[in-house]
Parts: sequence; structure tokens; C-alpha cells
Amino acid sequence: MTIDTPSQLDTDARLPVEPEALRASVREKYREVATSPQGAFHFHTGRRLADLLGYERTLVDRLPDRAVESFAGVADPFSLRPLGEGDRVVDVGSGGGFDAFVAAHLVGPTGRVVGVDMTPEMLAKARATTRSLGYEHVEFREGIIEDLPIDDGWADVVISNGVLNLVADKARAFAEIRRILRPGGRLQFADIAVGGEVPTEAACDIDLWTDCIAGGLSTGGWVAHLEAAGFAEVEVGPRVDTFGGARGEANARRFDVSGHAFAARKPR
Repeated sequence: MTIDTPSQLDTDARLPVEPEALRASVREKYREVATSPQGAFHFHTGRRLADLLGYERTLVDRLPDRAVESFAGVADPFSLRPLGEGDRVVDVGSGGGFDAFVAAHLVGPTGRVVGVDMTPEMLAKARATTRSLGYEHVEFREGIIEDLPIDDGWADVVISNGVLNLVADKARAFAEIRRILRPGGRLQFADIAVGGEVPTEAACDIDLWTDCIAGGLSTGGWVAHLEAAGFAEVEVGPRVDTFGGARGEANARRFDVSGHAFAARKPR
């Protein structure tokens, strides 16, 4: 367990929302995505979303519905750089496990995939699917991005999809991701970029955070966070109309929200 130092507590005090209150709200929303994946959400889910985001159809089709139905990503984190056979991968904010299962196929049985999530219902679903698939090289651990249950320098690649915008302290999250990557390891994540100005009152609204609006950054903002955390070779993928046709489309248009893939490397 990480013990907050005075400087960390000071940082928390300067954040627009209280981190634990935000986590509680996120858990509540994604509990519903896990248990009622066909429900009415502000975002697309499942196979329709995977197709919209451009995932390779053969990778998605080989997975059972249970592995795909609670998927709620915003772009394809595998689109910029490929995973290699034998890679050790950590999926932060792994949800129902969709991206972890895609990664498991790409790295093969000699690789390892560890998903980390904080929502018990998502973890239970991902673990049950892992057992049904017979994947011995995949596991899911409970934890938060700001305090990952992973050893220093273990991962070749860290992936994430639509999760970092839901973290109040992004600097701390990126520092943790950098910690668990080996020297030369890669971060490949997908997240929302906000092109419009988010007013102060909106930035403090937890409902707009869980709607994947208020916690987003501009593409330049994401790049700045990556560089400040010590990452190099930053790459930004093309714009994806993540919310087109979804219930949250109006808010997404209001703040010019789109999905993007990002990639970066931890220097050797």
C-alpha cells in the first residue's frame, strides 16, 4: 500500500475533484456496465463499439460475448504499435477484460497479461471469462492506477483504454505506469481528447467526469503529461468519432470530444 506523503496530499487538494469520490462514482457506473451491458449508457459498448473503433474483426469474432459485451473503450490502443510474441503486458483499468484478451492472443502463450481494475463486478466477470477461455497466461488483480499491484520494471507494454480521463491525478498515474515499465518499455493507450474549453464549473462536476468529458485533455495536454512523466517517442493517432450516435453525443459535440490512440516509450 502507498502511504500519502504531505506533498501528495497537497496535490490532492489542488485537484478539481476529490479522487476517492470520483473513484466511487466510476465504480458505480461501471458496475452497471459489467452486470447490465445492454443497458442505456452515454457511450457505445460491445461488438458494435469494437467495430466502430476499427479493431481487427478476426480478433473480436473469436471471443465469446461475455468477453466483449462490457467493452467501453474509446479507440484502439493496438493501432499504433504491435505487441510482440512473449511480451509481458499490463492493462490498467481492464474492465471486463476485452483488451486484455486481445493482448493475450497477440502475445501468445509465452507472454503474460495482467489486468488491473478497481470494480469488483468487472474483476469477477474478467476472471470467469479467463477460466472459460482456459487462458493460463492471463490474470486480473484488484487495484487502482495510482498504486498498481505490479513490480517495478515488470512490463514490456502497458495498455489502457478510456480510463486515464477518469483519473483525477494524472501525473501520479503516469508516474506509476512508468515505474512498472522496463527501460525501453512502451505505453499504448487510448483516451478522449477535448478540443473545446471545459469551464471551471464543468471541470468540478463528477457527473461530467464519469461521462468521459471533464477529465479529458487536449491532445497537446496528453503529450505534455507524457513528456513531463519522462516518456519519449510520443505518437498520437488519428481522431475517432467515439460518441457518434451514442446517448452522450450532444455533450461530446459541445466540448469537441474525440477518441485517440497514444503511444510512448520509457527511455532505456
